Parts: sequence; C-alpha cells; structure tokens
Amino acid sequence: MLSGRILRGTMSSPDSFAPLRWAVIGPGAIAQRFAQALAGIPGQRLAAVVGRDAGRAGAFAARWSAAATPARVHASVGSLGNGEVDAVYVATPHPAHGAAVRTALDAGLHVLCEKPLVISPDEAAELCALARTRGRLLMEAFWSRLLPVMPVVRGWIGESRIGRVQGLQASFCFALPFDPAARHFDPALGGGVLLDIGVYPLGLARDLLAVQGEHGEPTLQVTGRIGASGVEERVAMTLAWPGGAVGQFVCAFDGRAPNDLVVMGESGFITLHGPFWECTRASLVRQGEPIEAVERPFRINGFEYEIEEAIRCIGLGLVESPAVPHADTVAVLRQVDAMRGTLGVRRADER
Repeated sequence: MLSGRILRGTMSSPDSFAPLRWAVIGPGAIAQRFAQALAGIPGQRLAAVVGRDAGRAGAFAARWSAAATPARVHASVGSLGNGEVDAVYVATPHPAHGAAVRTALDAGLHVLCEKPLVISPDEAAELCALARTRGRLLMEAFWSRLLPVMPVVRGWIGESRIGRVQGLQASFCFALPFDPAARHFDPALGGGVLLDIGVYPLGLARDLLAVQGEHGEPTLQVTGRIGASGVEERVAMTLAWPGGAVGQFVCAFDGRAPNDLVVMGESGFITLHGPFWECTRASLVRQGEPIEAVERPFRINGFEYEIEEAIRCIGLGLVESPAVPHADTVAVLRQVDAMRGTLGVRRADER
C-alpha cells in the first residue's frame, strides 16, 4: 500500500467532494476547537450535537450551527435520526469512545475520534475491523501528523538532510492542580499522562521514523510517578527501534518543560519548536551551515487539517487514513498499555 506521505501529496482538495453533515459527540472544550475549524471549511455543516447535558449541548449547537439550519440536540448517539448526519466527531472522555464509535459505525456513519481512539489496544483492533466490515472511515484525530509544517520535516528526513535518524527527544509537560475528579487524574475517566499526552511523542516518532523505512516495534523502558488517585502523573520513556534509533520522552502533569521535539541525525538535527504537538515552526541545523527555519501558521486553529483529511478519505471511499493508519493507532496503544502495566496502572475497563 502507498505510504501516507505519498497519498497526502496526491489527494484532491476537500472542497472537490460532496458536503458533509457532522455530529459532535461530547460538546466539551476540545469540541469547541473542532467546531470552530469545521465552520471555516466550505461545504461542511454541524447538523447534530450529542450530549448528556441538554442545556450544554443546546448552547453548543446554537453557537456553532447556522440559524437557518440549526443543529439538532440528542441525548445519545443511538438517537441520531436515520440519514440525519454523514459523519461524527467523538470528543467524550477516553473510556466512552469505544461505545460511541461502535454505535456510529453500526449506523453506517464515518467516524473521526479524539485520541486515544480507545483505552484498550484489543478494542482498537476490533473497531478498526468493524470499520472495514461496515465500509466506513474510522480515523483517530491525531491532528499533529496533519499540520502544515510536517511535510517539510518529513522532507528533510527523506532527503537525508540530517543523515540517518539516530534519536528523538521530546517533552510534553504542564502543571495541573491536582483534582481527583478531573479527567486527567480520575482512573475511571482514563486519567494519566500516557493516554492523554504520551500518545503524541509515541505517534509522531512512529510517523517520522517511517520516512527512513523504520517499521519495526521498539523495545520499551519506563519509569514514572504514580499520584494519589492511582494514575501516572509523570513518566519517562526510552524506546529502542530495531534500526538503531533511540527515543527519550518525558510527559508530566506536575511541571513545565520546553516541549520541543528534536530529531537527531548523523549530520544534523531538526527541532519541532514547542509546543511540538501544535508546531508551526521547525528548524534544521547542520554543522557549519546557517540555521534553516520554516514557519507554517494555521489557516484557522490547526484542527482544519485533520478534518480535511477525513473529508478526503470519505470522498475517496477509504476506511482508514493513510496519514493516521489503523496499524499505528493500535501499535501506539499497545505501547501505552505495556508501559502502564510496567508502572502498575490498570485501565479503567480492568478496574
């Protein structure tokens, strides 16, 4: 199968495909960003909002849908009317993703689901198989892979501007006040840094190393600090790939860091300047040469690119995005599951 990098360069513009009617499932903070981006893409419409709190869902619908065609409010995914929407965006807490995705796929709807797709790698594999059976797109909303700066970075690696990649380093750390009821810390809501933010360096490392043909699975080492609620609040990971590259990543809820991602090669290094997960500036450094830097600002807020990727895939009749393939989604979840097991943290579905 062609790589995501090749297909991304040959796909048609999203406005060449039929307009889509979208439903947002879980009208929380992250869904606001999705809705803002959706509103800026021609032909796309918010047609429904699914939420347990009718008032909150109604306010979301009123803000982000047109007065002439207001989005309808539903209490559950199953109550969406037949033919009411074409695609759904799932933005509920992590453990609720699976049920929403399954219901939507069974109803014949395309699905763009927030990271992580689910909390269990086995369930992720089952849902990917269901998408193939139903002939509908299932895409994890790994927006970082679709940012406009990423083709430049992949190009630098693919052209061997830094030689062969030898290592990657990244931090994703921010300080949160401890609240056992907040989703970041509540085990029942899939709390912990690995599912919430650890997937970013793991997923991007997989994407970038694939440019130089690294498709093997790394060995894993992990240390961390478990907080009062029983989830990991700080984690340091070391990964070693069969081709020789090594990754060192730190993720935490208890402090701050540069939050850059650095790709180190034989003859130079590339920096995705922090915050790397929403990077708009990257630089290339080679010994004895001027620093080469690129700026790629967002057209709207950054989420437009993952939405447009989903639109393209739906228009082409794909069940998975070549930019965020199912195999990568499942593989990263297996890494997270293994590291959480080493730290003694159980998944919400195992408690």
